[in-house]
Amino acid sequence: MKAVVNENTCIGCGLCEESCPAVFEMDGSVAKVKADPVPPDQEESCRQTADLCPVEAITTEE
Repeated sequence: MKAVVNENTCIGCGLCEESCPAVFEMDGSVAKVKADPVPPDQEESCRQTADLCPVEAITTEE
């Protein structure tokens, strides 16, 4: 599985890093994916984090 952050949409709230720190990290005011591919044990957490993003900047690809 792959996670993608749309940097043009991201508002830098940090929720993704808080919810799934194994996959996401903040780089200044923009979230970045630090685990590509997403580790199998983090896939469900990553999906939930994508659903939580307030501006829908995170997508996942199987």
